[in-house]
Amino acid sequence: MHDLTQGSISRHLIKMSVPMMIGMFVQGLYLFVDMYFIAALGAATVAAVSAASTLMFVALALSQMLNIGTVSLIARATGAGDHQQANILFRQCMLMGVGLTLGTLLAGYLGADHYMQLISQDPAVIAAGREFLHWYLPGLALTYVSTAIGAALRAVGVVKPTMIVQLLTVLINIILAPVLIAGWGTGLALGAAGAGLASTISIAIGVLFLWVYFHKSEHQVLDTSDGWRLELAQWRRIMAIGFPAGAEFALMFVFSSLVYFVIQDLGTDVQAGFGIGMRIMQAISLPAIALSAAIPAIAGQNLGAGHIDRVRLTFRKALQMTVLLMGLSMIANQLAAAPLVALFTTDAGVIAAGVLFIQIVSWNYLTSSVVFCCSGMFQTLGNTWPSLISSAVRFGIFAVVVLYLHSQPGFSAHDVWITSALSVLVQAALSYWFLRREYRLRLPA
Repeated sequence: MHDLTQGSISRHLIKMSVPMMIGMFVQGLYLFVDMYFIAALGAATVAAVSAASTLMFVALALSQMLNIGTVSLIARATGAGDHQQANILFRQCMLMGVGLTLGTLLAGYLGADHYMQLISQDPAVIAAGREFLHWYLPGLALTYVSTAIGAALRAVGVVKPTMIVQLLTVLINIILAPVLIAGWGTGLALGAAGAGLASTISIAIGVLFLWVYFHKSEHQVLDTSDGWRLELAQWRRIMAIGFPAGAEFALMFVFSSLVYFVIQDLGTDVQAGFGIGMRIMQAISLPAIALSAAIPAIAGQNLGAGHIDRVRLTFRKALQMTVLLMGLSMIANQLAAAPLVALFTTDAGVIAAGVLFIQIVSWNYLTSSVVFCCSGMFQTLGNTWPSLISSAVRFGIFAVVVLYLHSQPGFSAHDVWITSALSVLVQAALSYWFLRREYRLRLPA
């Protein structure tokens, strides 16, 4: 256990955010590794795996619910020195993880065929997607268990083991992908099924290693020796904080889907440019996201310990560091958008579309810093509804304006990106207003 109620706040933020940033980055490599080898199998297989993988967003939304509720409550209990309550919360979040695992497996296997038939009329795509999902679902379901363990560790200030396990799983996936997908060394190419199986095996090994580490160090962190009975009151506490955060993540998926819908008539260059630009901006945003993810554990322990001045200081320091990082990233994007997009494509039309997207939307970086840090503080204070409300307002403004513009002559991608940038400005202002309100309601003067 790491006591985050003493010492430099800035040092705690850096110490916790760097491993999380690395872990987030390597986690995103799963899809890239699989897609590299799947691309050689033909367009139908690529379309099938890409479409089937969208179910990952549903699992991620549920994982966020579990993750954020767990970190917020365990961190506050740890800071208050209530280790018994922290242990109860951990065991309940593990039971929730197991429940979500079983529910995902049941719903996935019962609905996989129907899901693929809804999103495609091509028999080859449906067949390949079905194969992929049947082997990918166990791994997808197991992520809830690893999320529960990782969240508990993060709440008590331990983040490095989770990063190491994520690195290990990606390495295993990189080794297994060519063997199982393309048949390297075996002559048995499993195609889409191999992609799903490679991910499942690597995730399962990662969960096993994480549990072994946790079990060996449990007397220094949390105790798992007894008390595994179901306590629905604790589930409600976890969900009360985590549900809005999970819904917010799902809203991000709806937002991306709307963008693809309105730009579909503007040509494949625009769609491809948007896809590449989003990947670049997500990668560049990782340091800021990691910093904001460190806030609940640090501020939460201090809130539990009654160090209100350090709670407020955590937000200020995180915001200063995030604005600095995102400001430098914005400048880099403005000056080097074309070379960045050219790393992924040589198509002049795609490069032009990607550059337009990056140079407009990167102005969001500074306002996004406010959104990220406010979100971390809402988790700390145990009320994540303001974060969801501000995201919903942003989406509502964007949807109304962009759908109106979409119906007008001369509609262009420029209209979409400008609308997006302005809507994030509104979201940031609303998030900060909500945070000031939460301070007045939940923190002593």
